[in-house]
Amino acid sequence: MNQTVYADIREMKKYALDNKVPIMQDEGIDYLTTFVVKNQINSVLEIGSAIGYSAIMMALANPNLKVTTIERDRERYLEAVKNIKQFQLEDRITLVFHDALDANIEGMFDMIFIDAAKGQNIKFFEKYENNLKEDGYIITDNMNFHGLVDKLDNEIESKNLRALVRKIRDYRTFLINNQNYQVEFLNIGDGIAVAKREEK
Repeated sequence: MNQTVYADIREMKKYALDNKVPIMQDEGIDYLTTFVVKNQINSVLEIGSAIGYSAIMMALANPNLKVTTIERDRERYLEAVKNIKQFQLEDRITLVFHDALDANIEGMFDMIFIDAAKGQNIKFFEKYENNLKEDGYIITDNMNFHGLVDKLDNEIESKNLRALVRKIRDYRTFLINNQNYQVEFLNIGDGIAVAKREEK
C-alpha cells in the first residue's frame, strides 16, 4: 500500500473515533483481511457497513474480492459512499442503503460478515445463510462485546446492556448447537466467531 492509501486509512479511522462510529479493532481487521486472502474469499456479503472501513480493508487485501454491504444509517451510508469513492473501489464494493432485516439480496457468497445490531445476530444469520455457498463461512464480530459477555449480569449496570449481552450469549449458544456449521470462537479484537458450513 502506498503512503496515500495509508493516510486515507488513518483519516477514516480518525473519523470513526471522533464520531463514535464502531469499527473493527486493529487486531480484528488484521485477522479478517488475512482470512480473506488465506481462504481465497472472492465474494463477501457484509451486514453493517458503518463508514465502509472493513469492506474497504478486505477489498484492499484481495484485488479479486467483490463486497456487497448493507447499512441502514443514512449518515454512515453517505460517509461510506464517500470513502469507497476515495479508494476508487466503486466497481468492487456495492453499498445497499437498507435495514438488513428487510433487504433482499440475490447471489451467493464465499463469506458473510455480520457486524451490525448485536441483538439481531441470530436473525441476520438465519436470513442470510441462504446466500452462503456450500462450503462458505459466516464470521461475526464483537462476540466478547468489550469484555461484558463473560461478566455476571449483576456486574453490568445498565438493564438495556444486560439484555443485549444476553442476546450475544444466546447467539453463541445458537452457533454451538448449529449442526450445519463447524464453529470456532477467537479471542481476537473484540471477539470473533468463525462458522464454516459443513459440506453435505
